[in-house]
Amino acid sequence: MVRVRVTGVIGSDVSRQVALIDKAAENRAVRGMILDVDSPGGAVSGGEALHDAVARFAARKPVAVAMGGTAASAGYMISVPAQRLFATRSTLTGSIGVIMEAPDVSSLLDKVGVKVDQLVSGPMKGQPSAVQPLSPEGRQMLQGLVADLFDQFVTMVAQGRHMPVERVRALADGRPYTGRQALALGLIDQIGGEREAKAWLASRLHLPPTVPVEELKVAGPRDWRLRLMHGMLRVILGDEWAGSVVSQGVALDGAVAIWKP
Repeated sequence: MVRVRVTGVIGSDVSRQVALIDKAAENRAVRGMILDVDSPGGAVSGGEALHDAVARFAARKPVAVAMGGTAASAGYMISVPAQRLFATRSTLTGSIGVIMEAPDVSSLLDKVGVKVDQLVSGPMKGQPSAVQPLSPEGRQMLQGLVADLFDQFVTMVAQGRHMPVERVRALADGRPYTGRQALALGLIDQIGGEREAKAWLASRLHLPPTVPVEELKVAGPRDWRLRLMHGMLRVILGDEWAGSVVSQGVALDGAVAIWKP
């Protein structure tokens, strides 16, 4: 039995975590996995990649999710392929939705007398732009992207939780739910934490409750620049956030599925 932890903001590049899960799925000595999730979400692309990796594992061996304080948005997305979802009563989960932000500093540039000309190959190529206002056509185009990504998210939840799409869509207005609320709504299976997840998994696999759990870890920062950044962030943000930002290679350009209080 192995444990994989996903903590902090989920970045766009999760290739090392995906490889870790896929390798465990191929290992005959690995019977099942506890997925420990404590994340507010992050990049849609990273969430999708981890979701698919967990789904591949779950198709071969059982997975139990133990949610921490937060398992929302992309943090919930990566959880739904598991056979059993556990959360504490106070866990914040759900928050099914997608957000895309387009900063516009054109008014500020006008005030300081800076003008930026953009040469584009088509009207949608320059949308969105930080130096030009978003056009009505650009807004419609971007809203279409968000709607399509949202549909994909809803489908993942519907498939993973064996719920009708219409039921998921009714719950998916972006709001988070407590673990107690999520249980009543069918978004999780049981109140509990890692101890309960391990007990369920051991019972499912007909293993003794005392079976050891091996933690699988992604290697830390690989070059001196990341190590330096990690050291600086530890001073500014503390160990938990520094680890999530650097070791997961957080990059949140584009659409994100994240809960922001």
